[in-house]
Amino acid sequence: MIFKNQYYYFISGLPDFSFDSMKLPFSVEEFREMLDEAVTPENKKLLDSYFLSYDNDNLFRLLEKKEEEELQSRGILTRADLEEVIRQVREGDTIENKRVPPYFEKAVRAWLDEEIPGHLKTLEDLISSLYADYGMGVKNSLIAGWFEMNLNIGNILSALFARKYGMDISQVVVGNNEIAQLIRENANARDFGISRELDYYDDIIRIAEEPDIYERERKIDKFRWNWLDDNTLFDYFDIEYIFAYLCKLRILERWVSLNAEEGERVFRELIAQLKNEIQKPEDL
Repeated sequence: MIFKNQYYYFISGLPDFSFDSMKLPFSVEEFREMLDEAVTPENKKLLDSYFLSYDNDNLFRLLEKKEEEELQSRGILTRADLEEVIRQVREGDTIENKRVPPYFEKAVRAWLDEEIPGHLKTLEDLISSLYADYGMGVKNSLIAGWFEMNLNIGNILSALFARKYGMDISQVVVGNNEIAQLIRENANARDFGISRELDYYDDIIRIAEEPDIYERERKIDKFRWNWLDDNTLFDYFDIEYIFAYLCKLRILERWVSLNAEEGERVFRELIAQLKNEIQKPEDL
């Protein structure tokens, strides 16, 4: 092992891109295939925690009997893996697949018992909450911090939304970190009791005030991007740099895809407009 698994040659060959780039150097899936050959098994397991979000969604779809929907392919588990997990929990067997995170058993058990523990109301929220706790427990400070930052953003925005529409704030807040607990305990406080506990609270509030949904989402992702930059200032050739690169690539992929969809919509509207303009009047 070279000093904390340095990946000098691999990282040196990665193309640069920015938040405002218009093209992807390669897709997330292509980058993932590159990682399979480049990183150690130990570090691959760390990176797998990022892709578990797709497995969460697939598990939820199977439990909710949405088999007609195609499962996402980016997870680390196959449909057969997930079906086996459900079978093993139902029959009281030990889950043998080491790639299955421990919280899957809790989620499946709650579904079988038809009882969501704690303050949460839906199975989807339970899975999200368990995943957040799992991610924050990863033995890597950057990855754990990424999970917690995203949890905090989601909980602040959810709490603001719930307050605006008179919903029970405690039922929309997921996870069990300090910020989540403070929001539940101080649901009636203007700042939910967290403005002094979270140095980026004001930043998220300003973003939440953006009325345009598209721009608000852009600003949230830009905040995430900047957070990655700030927290990898001294990471040059290690797994932290690779994880940040992966997260940024996924953010860029999202917006390039949205821009492509928007471009296609505008193109179709232009074509339809042109067709209408060249149609001959009926009296000619």
